[in-house]
Amino acid sequence: MSKNIYNEFQIKELEKNPNVLNASERSISYSPKFKIKAVKDYQAGKAPSQIFLEQGFDLDMIGKKQPKTCLRRWRNTYERFGEEGFLTERRGKGSTGRPSTKELSVEEKLKKAEAKIKFLEAENDPLKKARRVREAGVEKETILTASEKFALIEKTIRVHQLHNAVSYLCELAGVSRSGYYDWVKAAPLRAQRDEQDELDVALIRKIFISKREKVGALQIKMIMENDYSACMNHKKIRRLMSKYNLITKIRQANPYRKIAKATQEHRTCPNLLNRDFNQSVPGKVLLTDITYLYYGKGQKAYLSCVKDGATTEILAYNLSTSLEMDIVYRTLTKLKEAVDGQFHQGAILHSDQGMHYTHPRFQSEVKKLGLIQSMSRKGNCWDNAPMESFFGHFKDLAEYKSYDNLQDVKREVDRVIGEYNHDRYQYGLNKMTPVQYRSHLLAA
Repeated sequence: MSKNIYNEFQIKELEKNPNVLNASERSISYSPKFKIKAVKDYQAGKAPSQIFLEQGFDLDMIGKKQPKTCLRRWRNTYERFGEEGFLTERRGKGSTGRPSTKELSVEEKLKKAEAKIKFLEAENDPLKKARRVREAGVEKETILTASEKFALIEKTIRVHQLHNAVSYLCELAGVSRSGYYDWVKAAPLRAQRDEQDELDVALIRKIFISKREKVGALQIKMIMENDYSACMNHKKIRRLMSKYNLITKIRQANPYRKIAKATQEHRTCPNLLNRDFNQSVPGKVLLTDITYLYYGKGQKAYLSCVKDGATTEILAYNLSTSLEMDIVYRTLTKLKEAVDGQFHQGAILHSDQGMHYTHPRFQSEVKKLGLIQSMSRKGNCWDNAPMESFFGHFKDLAEYKSYDNLQDVKREVDRVIGEYNHDRYQYGLNKMTPVQYRSHLLAA
């Protein structure tokens, strides 16, 4: 057995030589024909290294001492058994000349038994980890990638020194032996990629932290392109975020939503949009709704907003601690101020069938502004999906829950909506912010 340790690339190169039957990490099996020829050439006066070189062997790969060692062993076999010694059973009297197995000492037997125990532990451990046997308290099975399985096999072999168990461990883990050796061979490339990942994740982490850990891969990509003139594939950003555990804070579903009953005087309006929210004209489709904001120690505030369906810009909003009708009246007043009273001809104000929007006075105020009122179908949140989507994003971005007073909550609302309108790039807006996209549409 050679003292050299061959990697997968070297093993493949060795096995291309017709004089090699097979190769492994620590040994090379030469063909009987080559052994016989090598012995005869040696007897004819050729040097061992010359014999190997003429047969296409790279001495730097197999080791410069390897030809001399092999020839010494093969010559002894040839002198004892002749050519038949290479052509018959490799074990017993027709062996290659290697020392026969001697009686093991007690210490050697103990070491062999210990190695066997390690092997038995290894054959169970990768299978258990690779398949992630479901245990109590684990709700779903986690499947390791092929790369993770290869890393597990390599670690098991390295820790327990089980270099002859590669095929068995690969079989247990459900991966190919050649794939494992390809993975081992690619270690320098992985190290190089890890170095590059360290450089690339620096900017991702900077943006992620600056946005209070509330942006995903697409948002980071657009911020990089617009604010840092850097380009990176969103799939790579997502991979690096996963690799470096940059987990975006997401909202939790609110299990309870209070629904107020309308009086008989309340009247609904037909759904004029039919989910055609974006008509590519700023100010033509206006969406409105109210959401709950819980802050402090069980305190509650309500946020009423109006969103432009074409640009997704929040045109007006009002924060209140009461659900009285005044919250929507103030929102309408702020909407009128935002557009200087110049509404788009035929502009539609769309909402759900909440009590505020079916109220006779509210409907009267909407008509005074020259707006046409539209409503979602009953119990169908998809009919006002863009507004629901904004509230979801808002609750991801805003950090109002820890505040104890309404003024702090209001400042946080102002900050988040201002950032949403002016700084939050959106793929659906050609990677522009809502304000930029409004200017773009008006210019077009």
